[in-house]
Amino acid sequence: MPAMILYLHGFNSAPASRKAQALQAYLESHGLPHRFCCPALPHRPAEAVAVIAAAIGRCGQPTLVGSSLGGFYATHFAERHNLRAVLINPAITPHVGLKSYLGRQQNLYTGASYSLTPADLEGWRALAVGRVDPERYLLLLETGDELLDWREAARKYEGARTVIRDGGDHTLQSFGEHLPRILAFAGLTPRA
Repeated sequence: MPAMILYLHGFNSAPASRKAQALQAYLESHGLPHRFCCPALPHRPAEAVAVIAAAIGRCGQPTLVGSSLGGFYATHFAERHNLRAVLINPAITPHVGLKSYLGRQQNLYTGASYSLTPADLEGWRALAVGRVDPERYLLLLETGDELLDWREAARKYEGARTVIRDGGDHTLQSFGEHLPRILAFAGLTPRA
């Protein structure tokens, strides 16, 4: 099966997110339109895991690209299925970090509303990976991330290929400059 990229969006995000759309457009502009998959991830951890597992089944051995909570999921699947993953300002402990978000939530892109519950936090806790093989990862961080401490990710993935940019924010403002690096890490060669 040809090399694929499976993009996993973050909390309250969707396939319509800026990074997902930018990566898809970049692949299309380089003659690789069918090498991208980005499923809509449900807010419930068990449901999100089922969607990701099904997408991996369709894609073979994709390179995962996960942003924030998507990075957390990417780590779970990279370690479980021996996959490579690009992590963009990844969540390390969403069961802790998202505790303050318990209650009513609304997806920023779809407008769908739901309640984040303690059971969701427990679902993420159960998916947490202790030790990682740093050889599997490309880690993209910005020190200005206002939601997550970039140093936690740098520690967890110590030894991984890592790019840290000063400033920026949780959206990874420098994302565009990393697109060629992401394709190379995924083993994709742009077509003329």
